[in-house]
Amino acid sequence: MTETRQYGFDTLQIHAGARPDPATGARQTPIYQTTAYVFRDAEHAAALFNLQEVGYIYSRLTNPTVAVLQERIATLEGGAGAVCCSSGHAAQIMALFPLMQPGCNIVASSRLYGGTITQFSQTIKRFGWSCKFVDFDDLDAVKAAIDDDTRAVFGEAIANPGGWIMDVRAVADVADAAGLPLIIDNTSATPYLVRPIEHGATLVVHSTTKYLTGNGTVTGGCVIDSGQFDWSASGKFPSLSEAEPAYHGLKFHETFGALAFTFHGIAVGLRDLGMTMNPQAAHYTLMGIETLSLRMERHVRNAETVAAWLEKHDAVDHVTYAGLKSSPYNKLAQKVCPKGAGGLFTVALKGGYDACVKFVDNLEIFSHVANLGDARSLVIHSASTTHRQLSPEQQEAAGAGPGVVRISIGIEDADDLIADLEQALAKAS
Repeated sequence: MTETRQYGFDTLQIHAGARPDPATGARQTPIYQTTAYVFRDAEHAAALFNLQEVGYIYSRLTNPTVAVLQERIATLEGGAGAVCCSSGHAAQIMALFPLMQPGCNIVASSRLYGGTITQFSQTIKRFGWSCKFVDFDDLDAVKAAIDDDTRAVFGEAIANPGGWIMDVRAVADVADAAGLPLIIDNTSATPYLVRPIEHGATLVVHSTTKYLTGNGTVTGGCVIDSGQFDWSASGKFPSLSEAEPAYHGLKFHETFGALAFTFHGIAVGLRDLGMTMNPQAAHYTLMGIETLSLRMERHVRNAETVAAWLEKHDAVDHVTYAGLKSSPYNKLAQKVCPKGAGGLFTVALKGGYDACVKFVDNLEIFSHVANLGDARSLVIHSASTTHRQLSPEQQEAAGAGPGVVRISIGIEDADDLIADLEQALAKAS
């Protein structure tokens, strides 16, 4: 592929990062199922360990199959580089790790996946970090929450579970004014619907487990760096701007420029945290990404059809899908994600908690699982599962109250999905 031509998304999702295997000519990226790699000689080994040469050392750090996936996702997101890891939760820690010190905080949207809220409100305290949760629709509240110890702003482009749309550009402007990176979880949107870097995001994270893989087979995560943030400007990010003792005083930003965050993620993050993606998982995700645009088009079309039908049902109180004209996020969705508002939303039932439980238990095509973004349609009662650890107030703020069910629309026949929902709602009522 020539470097001078600007290829379209559908072409890049198949070809970016991949080349025929030089040894065998294999067209599909091989699974390099190996722990270690033979060095040419002692000088070559020393250069790799000193970060003076790029190559493969040990598969906790780098692996050729994973490297193709990293390049492909970075290309689709419009980033300078990417680091893949073992899960979406791992990606969030990997994104924060170079930025934070004990006593530092992040400002995050109150509308996040329940596991992320738990990770940010509870687990990161063990590192001496903290999080302030804010309604990102209120930009003044975001500004007010930022203080001298804030090191990042974090939100979801399309929020899980409700499918709400974030005004990425508006929040990016607030973060920029404070000299802070904006981290966007783009799992629910994928780069086919939203490219957060184009809206001002510094870093993008994914649970590649979801739409990118699209087949419910493996877990994985990824952190993509825009390459556009000046890590040396404020002195707030010494891990990237100051001398690194483990590499004889090397300064990542000074040495690697736009790839500073990516190199740090591999050379320090994966080296010491060990949140490695295995090559088998990378292979499945690469195959999934080859059909990403096709699947997302069907996810969106089905979601629009099903959400519109649900909104009119007598048993339904409301539907949160931003693709509906009745949604307060509809206009914002047309600006942020003009190709569609995704395949994820919630439905509130008039019968409350009991009706939700009966509804979930009686669905036949929809699978009751703790996942989203599968080719199959999925359903879960968030308040009793993914958001169970949250307080009632946190559940309501996240859009996961007791009378709400999260629906991830798959790529099946929309009429079959509606028929399944109809019979389950009848039994729930």
